[in-house]
Parts: sequence; structure tokens; C-alpha cells
Amino acid sequence: MTNITKSKRDRMLEFLKELKETHNDDESLRAFNEIENALTEKKFGLVFEEHTEEVDERLLDEIPVFCADENRKICKDKNLPYNFIIEGDNLQALYLLEKTHRGKVDCIYIDPPYNNRNRSWKYNNDYVDAKDVYKHSKWLSMMKNRLLAAKKLLNQNSSVLICTIDEKEYLHLGCLLEEIFPTAKIQMISIINSKKGVSRFNEFSRVNEFIFFVMIGDYRIAPLDELDYVQEGEDVHWQTFRRSDYASRRGTTKGGTAQFYPIYVDDKTFEIVKIGKPLKHDESRTLVPEVKGCTPVFPIRDDGTEMNWGLKNDNAEVIAKKGYIRAKSFKPNKPQQYVIQYLMGGTIEAIEKGDVEVIGRNSDGSVIAKNLVTKKTLPKTQWNNPSHDARDYGTYVLKEIFLNQSFDFPKSLYAVYDSIRYFVEDNKDAIIVDFFAGSGTTMHAVNLLNAKDGGNRKCIMVTNNEMSEDEEKDLKELGFKPGDDEWEAKGVAKAVTWPRTFHSIEGTNIKGKPIKGKYGVKVKKFKRNEDYTVVSKSTGNPINRKIFTETNVELYSELAELNKSDGFTANVKYFKCDWTPRKPMDYLLSNVLLLHIKEMIELEHFIEIDNERYVVILNKDDFKKYILNEEVYSKIETVWVNQNIIFTSEELKLLRNKEFKYIPREYFGQELKEAAE
Repeated sequence: MTNITKSKRDRMLEFLKELKETHNDDESLRAFNEIENALTEKKFGLVFEEHTEEVDERLLDEIPVFCADENRKICKDKNLPYNFIIEGDNLQALYLLEKTHRGKVDCIYIDPPYNNRNRSWKYNNDYVDAKDVYKHSKWLSMMKNRLLAAKKLLNQNSSVLICTIDEKEYLHLGCLLEEIFPTAKIQMISIINSKKGVSRFNEFSRVNEFIFFVMIGDYRIAPLDELDYVQEGEDVHWQTFRRSDYASRRGTTKGGTAQFYPIYVDDKTFEIVKIGKPLKHDESRTLVPEVKGCTPVFPIRDDGTEMNWGLKNDNAEVIAKKGYIRAKSFKPNKPQQYVIQYLMGGTIEAIEKGDVEVIGRNSDGSVIAKNLVTKKTLPKTQWNNPSHDARDYGTYVLKEIFLNQSFDFPKSLYAVYDSIRYFVEDNKDAIIVDFFAGSGTTMHAVNLLNAKDGGNRKCIMVTNNEMSEDEEKDLKELGFKPGDDEWEAKGVAKAVTWPRTFHSIEGTNIKGKPIKGKYGVKVKKFKRNEDYTVVSKSTGNPINRKIFTETNVELYSELAELNKSDGFTANVKYFKCDWTPRKPMDYLLSNVLLLHIKEMIELEHFIEIDNERYVVILNKDDFKKYILNEEVYSKIETVWVNQNIIFTSEELKLLRNKEFKYIPREYFGQELKEAAE
């Protein structure tokens, strides 16, 4: 319903009330109540035409199930948890994930279709055209259904949903997220992902995208922004002493009366000789006492605006005696002839704590201090990290594996790595879900994070097996159709997501050759060396010079020694979504669903039912095969049992000697109830 004024809504509701009194049959009252609900529902926020997808309609009559693809499996270490790739519609998969992971997921990372190009994504098995008048509402309907399902998966005590987007839908997505997650902390950051820019006709060249972070409960952002590290051994940071905000200029209430005073600087040594007395608002700075051989320096902008110093004069005197204020860059033609710098309170406190060492003094008496520890800062809302470039660290990472095969717009491996690690760095057992997996960057990033710190984080990726419109057209011309092996082999799940996962774990390209290089990222950066002083030939005054040297900086020191050819010690299983009727006519639904219980248990517990350590008992024949077989029974660690089997006391005793669990009714209990089984 479109927006209406409150007064108009009130008049309509009053009219409905009158109609109810004269038309009180059941059918009329139902219609009136529907209208009333539409009028009174929340109106602030996003209003759009909602659409139904084919998958929504299928869910009414059919039940999603998982089927394991035994030809696609990786087991590097059976003692480690399994990750999962799920092929199918993500709404179909989310239906089942709600049964296995409701309230258990620590991080959801998604990169949905951006809805910004002609026929670049599908809705109800047809590509959405840019001229479609329902383009935005179809996209929002698609996203709303999936975000509502995702919300049920997230751990409400502490979790995060991360969603990338560009300028075509970011406004709509922001409103939708606020509507679905009203109590969450939501921030949007801008990320530079194309340093060369993406050219568009008669538009600004786009160099960035956006990432929404929906932070829930007692979340924690880890301070891991490598570019803002203060590294051990680096010089401490000297802050400009002059206040920068115009509201703190001389003569204002905010500026106060004790922060406009002269600082006397020796013109030959740059030494701060004296901190003068503060001037009243109406006193001219030209009347201050002179100090022989010194220039009285006031906080004055280049335009002549009189500002204030960062501290009152008595506090400035204290730190000046300790060498925590210094004069730099003599500029005789400026209103403020010297740049005055100081060490801020946090740095001074670090010196006193021993985290910063004073290793000497300059000729002007100011301290030479270096950091003894590496300090990290929280990431900012503007990310301009070279490793986030989608071409250099997205497209080229895929080319290392696929050689000449391409994939449109893959995310930078390190952009995903950073986004996730900010929230799961301290949780080595975190569960990460991506239900728009595409090229499979998310699992690659999770494996990289685990390799860095020995974690056991688990990743579930969901992707359909679609392809581009042109690829579909080519296959149709060759006589192939959906379901054919040749068609299925070209879809993104089987042609990109799975092989990228397999080869990144194996450390090889598609030809079986080792992938070259390491996972570290080096960039060129200018680093300042020790300053030196020269004497001006014209004035005889000292002039400070700075030397900068170009050097290679490792952005991810923790990854610098990880060879890509070593791959990862990780396990992966591959599931495909399928359907079964909710009310079969000629067989029992329970018999069919039991055939898919194994996959549900594996997914929930990130294991493989191997019939050795982990066993499922669906009937008495299974009991005899595994429990009454001493050779098998001795190896069993955990057993899941069909709740419909009746056991004797002796049989129960055998089960209880192992870790014994009933198959959860949450898997398909409601569906069986609806089918009257």
C-alpha cells in the first residue's frame, strides 16, 4: 500500500467501523479486517510491491531435501569438521538450514545480485530486464524472503550479517535491513574495490561498493586494520598543537580564555624557550614581551584567523619541560612562523607505562621516542586497502586456478577475509554461512583464516547452478536442456564454486600444477626516515627536512609464509537440493524423509556419517548391522537412532554405552504431522 496521511487513514478507519455495523456477515468482516490491517500496519520505511517466487509456491506442496554427491568430497583430516557446498535455490536450502542451525550461526556473509545490469539475475527462472517496471520490487521481494530466513539462523547473543551492494539498491537495502533487524546495530562502509574505476556511459566512473554490517547482541569488532597499525619500532605520532575546529577559535566560549598565548621558539636551535601568559580576548598579540633571539608563535591560520592551542598554558609548560612539545618547519612569511607539535595524552601515558621508549633527545630538547609494542586500531568506515581490489585479488586469484576461464565480478579474497575476520577472529569455532556463494570466495577466506591461526571455523556455502544468458543460449542451440549432464556441468556450482574450492584446498590449478606464490600481500609504501636539519643560505636559520624511502610493506604478515601450493587442511561435502511431495498418494512420507536424515545430521554436526565413528540407525536391520556387530560396535563414537524403533532393555543398554541420540523431530516432525503420520 502506498503512503497516506494520518488524517486520511483515520477517516478511512472510521468509515470501515461504520461498514462493519451494517455489513456483519463473515465474508464482509474478513474483507474489512484485511483492509484495516493494511491501513494500520507500519508505514515508516520501505513500501514496495511484493512478489511470489516459484520456489515459494513449490514449498506449499513439496518439501526440500538434501542429497549428497559422493563424487564431490574432500577429506584431508577425518578429525576435522566438514564444510559444505549446497547446490540449489538458496530459499530452498534456508528452509532446511533453519532446522539444523536455528540460532547457531555466528556470521552470514552474502554478495547478492546487484540488480544493476541488463538481465544479470533470474527471477522465477527468467532473467530480469533493466526495463522491467517491477525490477526493484522483485529484487526486494527476493531479498526480504531470504533475509527473514537468515535472521532465524543468526545467534541472537552475538552475530553479524554482512551484505555487499552497490549504488543501485543500497538505499532500498538499508531500509529493508532496518525493518527486518530493528534492534541491531547497522553500519555501512564504503570499500574501494576498483582503483581504475568501472566506466559507464555518461555516469561517474565507479571505484567503490558498499558493505552493510548488521551487528547483533554482544558483538565485538576486532582491531585488525593492517594499514593503520602502529608497528613496533616506529616513531611516535606528533599531533599539531593548534586547534583545528573553527568553533574553538580565539574569543569563543568553546575556545576559552587560557589557550591563546605565545610560545617562544629559539630561531637558531628551534628550542621552545618559554610558554607565555594567556592573552585576554581584547589584547593584541603584538604587545607581548619579547624574548631575545626568539619568535613568539601564536596559533594562527594562514588566512589570519586566531585560533587556540590544544592545551592551557600551565599544562603546556609541564609537558614542554619534558620535551613533549616541539617546533618544526620555519615559515617566516606565514602568520604562524613555526608549526608547533606535541605528544597527546595517550602517547605520554604510554611512555610512562613503558609501551613507548624515549631513546634520546633532539637538539631542540624534544624527545625521540619509539613504540615498543604494535598497536592496532578499529577499522574505519572508508576502506582503501590495495588488497581489496577485485581485479588484482579476485579475478587474478581465480585465473591462478582456472587459467583462462573467467567469472564475472568475483570479490577480492582479502576483502571477504577482512570482513569476516573482524567478527570471528576470536571465535575459532565460528559457523559462517554464505547463501549467495557464486565463485566460492567465502569458503576460501574461511580456510585462509583457519590456516592462519589453526582455527576450526566451519563454512556452509549455498549457490544455484545457473549460468549466464549467453551460455544458456549456446547450450540450447546445441540441443541441451536443464537436467542434461552437459547443461549441469556448465552451471556456476559445478563449473566454478566446486572446482575453486577443490583446487584451493589441494593447492593446484585445473591442470594439476602447483599454484605459485604466497598468500601475503606486499604493497609499496613511503616510510619516513630520520629528519635532518639544514641552514638556510638566505636567513641563516635552521630548516627541517624529511627523508622518505619507498619500501615494500607486507599487509598480512600472518599470511606471508603461507604457500598457495600447500593448500589447506580442510574437509568438504557437496549436497544438492531436491524435492519430495508433502502428501504422497502411494507411499509413506516418513519412509522417504528417512532416506535424507543422514545429510541433515551431517550438516548440523559438520561430520560425515561414515558407519564407523558416526552411525545412524533407521531400523532393526541397521541395529543388527552396526550395534550387534562387535567389530563395528567397538569403533562407534556417536549413534543417532530413529525414535519410532522399539528396543528391549538390553538393546538400549548397548546404545547407552555409546553417545546415543535420537534423530531430532525438528528435522521433519512438522511435515509428518501435516501428512498425518
